[in-house]
Amino acid sequence: MKLFSKLYAKVMKWSLHPHAERYLAGLSFAESSFFPIPPDVMLAPMSLAQTDKAFRFALITTVASVAGGILGYAIGTWFFDLIQPLISNGGRWEHHYQLTKEWFSEWGFWAIFIAGFSPIPYKVFTITAGTIGMLFFPFVMASVIGRGARFFLVASLMKWGGKEMELKLKKYIDILGWLVIILGVIAYTIYKI
Repeated sequence: MKLFSKLYAKVMKWSLHPHAERYLAGLSFAESSFFPIPPDVMLAPMSLAQTDKAFRFALITTVASVAGGILGYAIGTWFFDLIQPLISNGGRWEHHYQLTKEWFSEWGFWAIFIAGFSPIPYKVFTITAGTIGMLFFPFVMASVIGRGARFFLVASLMKWGGKEMELKLKKYIDILGWLVIILGVIAYTIYKI
């Protein structure tokens, strides 16, 4: 089934759109405070399609993501009462929120750095940082370093792989796509057990 190769072709086409940089910035900003889709899904194909602009795309992603993180921090600082009912329903978000608070009490600055670099939901950390009153400057510095390292790594890998990587990825995208789904289902099943 060629589901992923069609999707890959669309994403590569979108990555060349005249407003792609604006969309990348918007996605990066939104993901850091409320949106569930990580900006890597746009950054990687854009960097692959235009390797000469890969670092520019990484910088746009980093700046917009940190700005979105500052919005998340503000939400946690001034508007937590409005979102607390969504978190305090005993579900998944309450667990993430409580776990994040524990990480902050144990690791502080490093919790934001790790969340910024890893696939952990960064938005939960930005809001929690505001809620617990983490100092603003260390929050911003950890965000810049963590997010920047992640996005420049993605852009560097795409730039390094270049046209050869694009051709290989295009050839094997369906296999890789289904493999990721299978691994995700296995990981979810193990997690639930």
